Amino acid sequence: MKRVFGFSACHRLHSKSLSDEENKRIFGKCNNPNGHGHNYKVEVTVRGKIDHNTGMVMNLTDLKQHIEEAIMKPLDHKNLDLDVPYFAHVVSTTENLAVYIWDSMAKRLPACMLYEIKVYETDKNIVVYRGE
Repeated sequence: MKRVFGFSACHRLHSKSLSDEENKRIFGKCNNPNGHGHNYKVEVTVRGKIDHNTGMVMNLTDLKQHIEEAIMKPLDHKNLDLDVPYFAHVVSTTENLAVYIWDSMAKRLPACMLYEIKVYETDKNIVVYRGE
């Protein structure tokens, strides 16, 4: 089962372990000191056996609530670098955002139920993460 949703957030690609010059060279315009924003699209895929009584792998209402608590509340309309403690020491790339979302969802779902997180930064920049 897959749930698709979106949120808006801003960030700045900048590594504290690199010089300002290296950051500008590596991240280009995405290293703008004032940051930039995205309308992210995220797909959360869960898997498991279909419950014979309900006919569902998971109750969609429960999945929506987990997404709200684990992803929407901490990320939507936030500055990832300033408002999300995880990114205080982790570069807020889409790859790291996918890891953050995976970790946040994995804490809320039954073991082995989370299968995949897919984050669309843009229509052309997409990260797929399966907890590996």
